[in-house]
Amino acid sequence: MQGAPRGRFITFEGIDGAGKSTQIDAVARTLQARGLAIVRTREPGGTILGEALRAAMLGQAMDALTETLLMFAARREHLVQVIEPALAQARWVLCDRFTDASYAYQGAGRGIPVEQLDALANWVHRNVKPDLTVLVDIDPLQAQMRRQGARATDRFETESLEFFERVRAAYLARAAADGARFLVIDGSAPASSVTSIIIQRLAQWLP
Repeated sequence: MQGAPRGRFITFEGIDGAGKSTQIDAVARTLQARGLAIVRTREPGGTILGEALRAAMLGQAMDALTETLLMFAARREHLVQVIEPALAQARWVLCDRFTDASYAYQGAGRGIPVEQLDALANWVHRNVKPDLTVLVDIDPLQAQMRRQGARATDRFETESLEFFERVRAAYLARAAADGARFLVIDGSAPASSVTSIIIQRLAQWLP
């Protein structure tokens, strides 16, 4: 006898301008067309408190450790209020960034030690881990060109090219260390091709 169906936790990562939002939109539409219940959310954010913390972190200069602690505080609320309940109801959660982003942005980008991030992650996650992490990889210079003029930039998007090179390198290192969880995709490829690759990877779980 088969067990009850369970939700899937899919996270999307990449530097600003990689095209994550486009892919989340396309994947959500495809999964909904298959009859799946989808929860689309983002980090930082996803809850009333999380969105308030997001506005502060994106718009206000602060110490790197303060930024990190706020990020994990928002994440804990996000897990408790949104992610865990949705998974328990057999919904699929599509999340724009999760903890890999903290290792990339606050770790490699801001210089927060990995040991501190590990401690926070273990404390906050409890046993929740993505089933799949889609890393939309792109050259930082190309991403910078995409961001220019697209919309008003936030505090992260105005960081230097060197900052995003460190962030990208950290993402790729995490993907190399956990290949079973990560799907690395060339973000410079046509959007429809990228979506097809993601759906093919998700096929093992689709009805």
